[in-house]
Amino acid sequence: MPLRPVAVAFDVVETLMPLEPLRGRFTSIGLPAHLLELWFTRTLRDGIALAATGDYASFREVAAQALRIASGCQAGDEQIGQVLDGFGILPAHPDVLPAARMLADGGVRLACLTNGSAEMTRAFARRSGLEPFLERVISVHEAGSWKPPAMVYRHAASVLGVEPGQLALVAAHAWDCHGAHRAGLVTGWVSRLEREYSPVFVPPDVTGRDLPEVAAGLLDLPAA
Repeated sequence: MPLRPVAVAFDVVETLMPLEPLRGRFTSIGLPAHLLELWFTRTLRDGIALAATGDYASFREVAAQALRIASGCQAGDEQIGQVLDGFGILPAHPDVLPAARMLADGGVRLACLTNGSAEMTRAFARRSGLEPFLERVISVHEAGSWKPPAMVYRHAASVLGVEPGQLALVAAHAWDCHGAHRAGLVTGWVSRLEREYSPVFVPPDVTGRDLPEVAAGLLDLPAA
């Protein structure tokens, strides 16, 4: 039986920040707009493949090569840089701050756990207004592996000084929730991206149509 978490770690890309604003950067360098989804899916696939074999490369390295391949090797270094630099201006989903306030008001500590860089995530937190709510930004770089291996989630729990079962991961990706569950974390899944939680994964402890609904579900779990 999952218990009310002491701390919550948010996944970042697509959970807190939308990728949609990057679509215009694809067309500006002569690539079709629909490549956005293919590129990011390939980025995740390659990062997860590295994790499965015990290897690691940074988010920017993996994302850059994924874009080169997705473009049919038509995008050069400068063009790829134009797309990836767009992460520096991505906004937060409008429900991020309301959810953060709900959790903070409930006495829950907040952090981010991201496959991206800590620098990129801290910059996002500053410009979105999320920074005052965050205790820590945790990049998978610290663990030397992309999610979803269990050691990455347990590293986050260790950094925050809590047991895995006292930490919740909130994500828009079912595979991320599955990995966190296998590591012993509480899980909260927001459905706006995938719409349907894949039955091949362990079900999340809490589901919501938006982040405040997920936050409310976590706060409603029984206390230890």
